[in-house]
Amino acid sequence: MDVLPLVALIAASAAVAGAARRTPVPAPLLLVAAGLVASYVPWVPQYTLDPHIVLPLVLPPLLHTAALESSYLDLRANVRPVALLSVGYVLFATVAVGWLAYELIPDLPLTAALVLGAVIAPPDAVAATAVARRVGLPSRITTILQGESLVNDATAITAYKVALAAAVGEGASWGGGIREFLVAAVGGVGVGLLLMVPLHWLRTHLKEALLQNTLSLLIPFVAYAAAEQVGASGVLAVVTVGLYLGHRAWQVDFETRLQEAAVWKVVAFILESSVFALIGLQLRFVLQGLGEYSVGQAVWYGLAVFVLVVAVRFLWTYPATFLPRFLVPGIRAREPDTGWKKPLIVSWAGMRGVVSLAIAFSIPLVTHDGAPFPGRNLVLFLTFTTVIGTLVVQGLTLPPLIRALRLPGRDAQAETLAEAQAQNAASTAAEDRVDELMRDERNRLPKPLQDRLRTVLERRRNSVWERLGQPNPVTGESADDTYRRLARAAIAAEREVFVRMRDERRIDDEMMRTLLRKLDLEEAAAYREADG
Repeated sequence: MDVLPLVALIAASAAVAGAARRTPVPAPLLLVAAGLVASYVPWVPQYTLDPHIVLPLVLPPLLHTAALESSYLDLRANVRPVALLSVGYVLFATVAVGWLAYELIPDLPLTAALVLGAVIAPPDAVAATAVARRVGLPSRITTILQGESLVNDATAITAYKVALAAAVGEGASWGGGIREFLVAAVGGVGVGLLLMVPLHWLRTHLKEALLQNTLSLLIPFVAYAAAEQVGASGVLAVVTVGLYLGHRAWQVDFETRLQEAAVWKVVAFILESSVFALIGLQLRFVLQGLGEYSVGQAVWYGLAVFVLVVAVRFLWTYPATFLPRFLVPGIRAREPDTGWKKPLIVSWAGMRGVVSLAIAFSIPLVTHDGAPFPGRNLVLFLTFTTVIGTLVVQGLTLPPLIRALRLPGRDAQAETLAEAQAQNAASTAAEDRVDELMRDERNRLPKPLQDRLRTVLERRRNSVWERLGQPNPVTGESADDTYRRLARAAIAAEREVFVRMRDERRIDDEMMRTLLRKLDLEEAAAYREADG
């Protein structure tokens, strides 16, 4: 196996993604564009999306990362819109886009058209999460889009299997399709429910952070493989386990959490960057397989299908938003008025991605009777153009659309106030506990250490309140920002001393690493990096 092309792909993707952070262009778009250009560079090897690699090896860790970062409580509070999009919309899009493509494209059988509909029905988990982070969507819209992207792949893959069975001549019925969907859905959730408690127990009982994080890396693959082995949805198993572990992450020790966050951030960055670059790199391969269709015909069909995909999402989202409110008084009383702007954002945020392409590449070359699969090359091309079209058109226009609509974002002042109140309650409880322990003779400390312990608690209590105060008139910093900056400067000075003493052989490398580790933890506590 030649690993050089793989290493080159990862390195180039990471470089482009890193460069994108210094531009206003979202990283997924820049990566896709770089892949498109690179696909025609003579010395660049031809990268082909292998569904046997993408689906079991790339999709589980990406879904697991998204599930760990999602809020189980927020998803539960928004289960209706999430279910309507992740299940209802995907099935509606499969049938609607498939039927319209059948009417539009001569000689494309209805079964093959439904395969196309299932392939391009699900918005992409990676794209949705990346865009939500980049443009700062309101929290409820972000929750709905992330929840949709966690589940819709399972719906689409099941719909694809049913449509493919009919297309290759295995025979399929509505009853059989519904039964297969229920088995996949219930089975996937069931496998996740069976695995999540013992996996969490094992995480909390392993004594070393290194072993705990090794387990963390294996969990999505174990859940996916176990579910697929019994004919259930691996996607739903991964999501179920990830949501539970994320909800219970506080029960794992601090060292594991620090390492785990860093490890999964690196894994997600590498996979996301490589995936979007791979999408662009498929252009040359897809064009070579058009066969009987001219480029002009294929482009026309691609444009038409792209418009259909965008329109069908609008046709589903607005009724799915307002009909339940109209029909059920309890929903109107429970939820604030949605208005027309938020459904517009949800409709326009339906970017497709690597899962659609991976499913498309898994379409067999021939049917059961040995005949070529009808329209396979065209389906591949239409999937590619739809993915590129949604990423470029919707991805580029979504941020200005959100700005033009002037949607209220997160209330930073209210969030800081809530954080301060929570920290105040926690610090009060901690001080009461310290006072209680100090009354026990076994917990006696010298006065300087007692004062230091109480100072740390007081500092933690005050730090959030200080962010609500007036900024420094010279620097514009809050008192808390200034404190963190000065603390980092002091820690940097200590770090330089440790390194110098190591270089002078006054301490050895092992001692230096121990001292630097303590400084690193202090710096992590003193300075919270902005989300991004």
